[in-house]
Amino acid sequence: MGKLLSLLARDDSNCCSSPRYDIFLDFENAAPTDTERDVYEEVQRVLFNSDKILEEIQCYKGAGKEIREAIADPSTITQERAWRAVKPLVDKLLRFYNHSLELQRVVPRVLGSLVGGGMSPTQHLEQQQALVKQFAEILEFVLKFDEHKMKTPAIQNDFSYYRRIVSRGSLINADLPPGEEPHIGAEVANRMSLFYAQATPMLKVLSEATSQFVNDNQQDLENTTETLSTMAKVCLRMLENPKLVAQFSREETSLLVLRVMVGLIILYDWVHPSGAFCRSSSVDVKGCVKFLQQQPPPKAEPLLNALRYTTKHLNSQSTPRNIRALLAA
Repeated sequence: MGKLLSLLARDDSNCCSSPRYDIFLDFENAAPTDTERDVYEEVQRVLFNSDKILEEIQCYKGAGKEIREAIADPSTITQERAWRAVKPLVDKLLRFYNHSLELQRVVPRVLGSLVGGGMSPTQHLEQQQALVKQFAEILEFVLKFDEHKMKTPAIQNDFSYYRRIVSRGSLINADLPPGEEPHIGAEVANRMSLFYAQATPMLKVLSEATSQFVNDNQQDLENTTETLSTMAKVCLRMLENPKLVAQFSREETSLLVLRVMVGLIILYDWVHPSGAFCRSSSVDVKGCVKFLQQQPPPKAEPLLNALRYTTKHLNSQSTPRNIRALLAA
């Protein structure tokens, strides 16, 4: 189980600095308490499928060859070959989309447990580490999925071709054995099309789910953003402190914490009315970016790009020039 190690005093050398926290979040072994168990088990059923989803999108090859042949020579043979190549891929895309709906459903439950209720953010982090760990795993999944999706244009090409073929249903259905008719209804297909049209579809789902939670629980707006910023500070402090990093038993845990820190900044920027980059923000964006820039480029660049291209307020007038310069590509 994770534990609260110590709470450091405010660094008065900078009047705008936030309190710094030495908190060890056990992202590897945190187990649920009795009060966490119901939500934890519900979320765990969703997270169980995340690794498989990431494996499938990472290995996604697409049906570009078959589609090009069917377009160049639209014979029955080439179109049927393209259909048989695209259909199992669309089955995968449907699974990815359905997984996003599951995340959309459980995120408000996690947030509902991690904010408010008379406890401060640090108390939530101390006493509900299993749910904090799950929220971190959701953030890591979202960033990983969207990173792969952005590098896989075949996803949108395959689904666009699928929709064109379905719109000419009489042709393709006549050439298919019974039981192989298109199985995605028009409404779901439209929603999937909008989902995959996004550069970062899972982040959009997560941002909208968090925003909806805040809209439904206006009294917890400040608690929600404070929880996100506090957790981001804790992640940065864990990474900066060799003694805390030494407590990780797996090397990849450091990269998980790095991704989670970036995901929290992005999510805060989408949910907080003024965003993460303005002077009044309680997120230490400058500290996080400088730490990222000290990491090896293969680790740092995808996360720096996520801050550059998936945040909402980076290019707002309220963002100081030094922050924009720091994140300039």
